[in-house]
Amino acid sequence: MGASYFTNPLIFIIKTLLGIYTTLLVLRFLLQWARADFYNPISQFVVKLTAPVLQPLRRLVPSVKGMDTSSMLAAWAFKALELLLIALLLGASVPWLAPLWALPALLKLVINIFLFAIIIRVILSWVNPDPYNPAVALLGRLTDPLMLPAQRLLPPIGGIDLSPMVVMMVLVLLQMLLLPPLLALTLAPAALVL
Repeated sequence: MGASYFTNPLIFIIKTLLGIYTTLLVLRFLLQWARADFYNPISQFVVKLTAPVLQPLRRLVPSVKGMDTSSMLAAWAFKALELLLIALLLGASVPWLAPLWALPALLKLVINIFLFAIIIRVILSWVNPDPYNPAVALLGRLTDPLMLPAQRLLPPIGGIDLSPMVVMMVLVLLQMLLLPPLLALTLAPAALVL
C-alpha cells in the first residue's frame, strides 16, 4: 500500500483537473476560430473560466491573423504540465520531453472535440431542438466550418444528411494518419499521451 496505492488516484485528479481546463482553453480557441457568438451563455462561461490565465498571457503573446494564439499556447502549457506530472508519478525515463508530448495530445483533443460536437449535433437533430437554444447554436457554429463543405459535396439523399458521417470519417482518418508519425517524432509514449 505504498506510493503505488496513491498513484492512480493522483493521476486521475491531475488528468481530470488539468484535462478539463486544457479542453476549455482549446474550446475557446476553436470558438473564436469558428466565429461563435461571444454573448452566448456557454461562450461566456468558457471566457470567464479561461480569462484568469489568458488576460496576463495576452500581454506577452500577440494574436496572429486575428487568432487567439495565447489560448493555444496556454492549452499546450497545461497539457505539458499534465503529462509531466503523470510521467513523474509513473517514473518515466524522460519526463522533460512532456512539452513535445503535448503536441500529439493536443491534436487528439482538437479532433475529439470536433467528433463529439458532431455526434451531439446529429443526436440533437433527431429530437428537433429549439434552434435558438444556446447549446444548439454553439454546436452549429463550431461544426459548420467542417460540415458546410461536406454538405455541399454530399447533399442530403432522400432527406437524410450523410455529411456528418463523411466529416467524422475524415477526422478519424486524420487522427490515424497524423498521430502515429507525431508520436514517433516527439518520442511520446502512446500509453501516456493517448
